[in-house]
Amino acid sequence: MTPRCFDEMAGTSAADGPYAPIERWLAETPKAGLEQARAAADAHFRQRGITFAVYGDASGAERLIPFDLVPRVLTRPEWSRVERGCIQRVRALNAFLADVYGPQEILRAGVIPREEVEGNPGFEALARGFTVPLGVHAHVAGIDLVRTSKDDWYVLEDNLRTPSGVSYMLENRAATQRFFPKLFREMRVAAVDHYPDVLLDALRAVAPPCDAEPNVVILTPGAFNSAYFEHGFLASRMGVMLVQGQDLYVEDDTLYVRDTRGRRRVDVVYRRVDDAFLDPDAFRSDSVLGVKGLLGVVRKGRVTLANAIGNGVADDKATYVHVPAMIRFYLGETPILDNVPTHRCRDPKELGYVLADKYQVLRVIGKGGMGIVYEAQHLVLGKHVAIKLMLEKYFEDSEAKSRFKREAIAASKIGQENIVDISDFGRTPDGALYSV
Repeated sequence: MTPRCFDEMAGTSAADGPYAPIERWLAETPKAGLEQARAAADAHFRQRGITFAVYGDASGAERLIPFDLVPRVLTRPEWSRVERGCIQRVRALNAFLADVYGPQEILRAGVIPREEVEGNPGFEALARGFTVPLGVHAHVAGIDLVRTSKDDWYVLEDNLRTPSGVSYMLENRAATQRFFPKLFREMRVAAVDHYPDVLLDALRAVAPPCDAEPNVVILTPGAFNSAYFEHGFLASRMGVMLVQGQDLYVEDDTLYVRDTRGRRRVDVVYRRVDDAFLDPDAFRSDSVLGVKGLLGVVRKGRVTLANAIGNGVADDKATYVHVPAMIRFYLGETPILDNVPTHRCRDPKELGYVLADKYQVLRVIGKGGMGIVYEAQHLVLGKHVAIKLMLEKYFEDSEAKSRFKREAIAASKIGQENIVDISDFGRTPDGALYSV
């Protein structure tokens, strides 16, 4: 039987291949031993409070981090390629952010349409003219990858705003080392536990000039945030303060943190708070998560924000398709890691592929509060229909999705000639609901 997808373990299996030690270990370990290890790992994670919340989950239950008993193995050459590809991509994305909030050369060159950037919801006009230390906008980036064959890797998406997840990787590694020490030693695994030290050094490197060692803090929205475990984990490992907006204040163009000894100047804020909530003077006036006057201090170069504001325009799904062109434009290099083949919906030649299983989308008819309505044609029947596609901002909103579905079901049952009939309902691969 021909496999329908790439199996990393079977696809690279050999007597001396990278998965050979794991194959021997699995063959030698009784099933009961694996089940016991799984239970011990879950108990360990639960005791440590290593959980995360899923936005949109009506139950609000915290979930344990996923832990695979069979680790993924990358050889040194494989990792070298992934590493070089990610570094190349982040360099290009940083150059793009510096450019679109500065001279906009890539827009003037016509490589990316201006309206796709300045009309993007992630484009932040307040970031124009900002000078960021060392030219770094994205100090921490999360690049999601998928492997489809022995030699092929694809980038699924870029995360440049407030990316999270590294603590779960570190805890997974620690658990593997703890529960399977023999396997860990035999495979000579490269260390990753120094990550917090590397991160702290990187943050201190972008601090404004100061007389003493730069003071770094981690700004968290609080205990109800889905990644709060990670905020505390990194603060502890880095030896820095974990703060909320109420712990900070601005005075004389300086950001201070209150502590038991009075106050201390803050030089770098590693923030896990979204742009909209950072400063009630500059963004949402009702925010209680940020710091009043923070953006003014940043603009004057008195404190560094990591990551910088306005990064959303670079990791937006509409911008993703242009990253290979960015690499060529800014770096003069060929992309090491490819994008997943993606269709630009604003291109009439590609728009019809969005719902290609059934419908060719022809044009936009209108836009409402929850969705966009397109004219489309059924590929087999040739019948022209109207398709209502849910807006991306509601993809993770369980209440909005329930409402969208209820409206479709209700309309399909009316059967009145003056009411639009619903003939189909479904979900696109990226999670958008649609009705026809």
